[in-house]
Amino acid sequence: MSDLTKGKPILVILQFAIPLLIGSFFQLAYNFADSMIVGHTLGKDAFASVGSTASLIFLIIGFAQGVTNGLTILSAQRFGAEDFEGLKKSFVHGLFYSFLISLILTILALTFLQPILVLMKTPASIIQHSQAFLTAMFGGLTFTIFYNFLSSALRSLGNSKTPLVALIIACFINIGLDFFFILVMKWGVFGAGFATITAQACSVIFLIFYIVKKVPQYHISFSDLRLDKDNLKKHAQLGFPMGFQASIIAIGAMTLQFMVNQLGTDAIAAQAIALRTDQLAMLPMVNLGLAIATFTAQNYGAKLYDRIREGVRKALYLNIAWALIFALILVLGNRFFSGLFLPNASQTVLDLALVYYIINGSCYWIVASLFILRSFIQGLGKGFIPTLAGFGELIFRAAVAVIGMQYFGFYGTAAANPAAWIGSILVLIPSSIIFMKKLKAGQSI
Repeated sequence: MSDLTKGKPILVILQFAIPLLIGSFFQLAYNFADSMIVGHTLGKDAFASVGSTASLIFLIIGFAQGVTNGLTILSAQRFGAEDFEGLKKSFVHGLFYSFLISLILTILALTFLQPILVLMKTPASIIQHSQAFLTAMFGGLTFTIFYNFLSSALRSLGNSKTPLVALIIACFINIGLDFFFILVMKWGVFGAGFATITAQACSVIFLIFYIVKKVPQYHISFSDLRLDKDNLKKHAQLGFPMGFQASIIAIGAMTLQFMVNQLGTDAIAAQAIALRTDQLAMLPMVNLGLAIATFTAQNYGAKLYDRIREGVRKALYLNIAWALIFALILVLGNRFFSGLFLPNASQTVLDLALVYYIINGSCYWIVASLFILRSFIQGLGKGFIPTLAGFGELIFRAAVAVIGMQYFGFYGTAAANPAAWIGSILVLIPSSIIFMKKLKAGQSI
């Protein structure tokens, strides 16, 4: 376990963030493997069908991830304050909420899957593929949710290396099963989704064994399983706003996908390619943000306010620098990135993808700032402001997607994400300034 309240702030942040980054790279690798194997073996329609599900997956799984990340903010604060009894209670209540949301989300997602795909105007040529892929993904939501909770629980203790090992295991299992289910069993896109869920199940088993053997802070007995109203309320106040924040953002993404779906499979394929490269660009941004959330929470619990200010400021500089560098690489190497997923893409698809790269890449510095400031506020235990910022994303993304498509077609929809980032940052910047001033004055928030 790593104590993030000691050592030079930027160094301990990077030491914590690097395993997160490597882990996310492997997670992205097995997500890429699904897309690349589908695109290379099953063709453009199958690839577009998987790509078109991204916003819906983000709606369901993003909500679950937001909740599980929020549930463990209290764990990090209690660990920083050396409240180990409270830490164990936090773990138990997190387990309860993880089980509850996995049950509810699985039932809702599978029940309303087809009507939602129809509502999103998914083209008839790909809707069956999309439904098959999502049936596999949502059928295994329990594994996805518990993987995220257990990983987040370990990160709250400063342990980012074990979740990395779990991700590496999942990555290799997923890629191997992709080839087996798609090429040998001929299960098509369902096989790609089933491979991902099976790999995550293996990761959950690994994490359970690790916690049982190596993490006494989370060893629980039957007497520890008692729930109390105070902890239920505190964890809900942090977890669910972060989940709703992710869902609000996802609704905006679904609105964008709804508009793109009306532009045909070339536009869908181009956007699917571009969204994958967005994921690659945002890997360091997201993980530095995750590190800042844990760093802030532990140091806030230990009342080391100046240390928080220094760490957040330097992480912000690093994130913006990465955003500017990758944007340049992306635009200059656009054909390479597009060819990774759809090697035989038409010139139309390549041209549309380049439009997306230019518009979004020029605004990566905004989303880089967003991840740091939002995580800083979440680490303080403030869930409402990031949720409000999520509403800003929803409104700006939906408005630009709808209006932009009407007047500029794909060019308009490509501007929807940068608009969303602006909508969010307009909320986060003034809030962060206020909180930073309070921390400078030595005031708790």
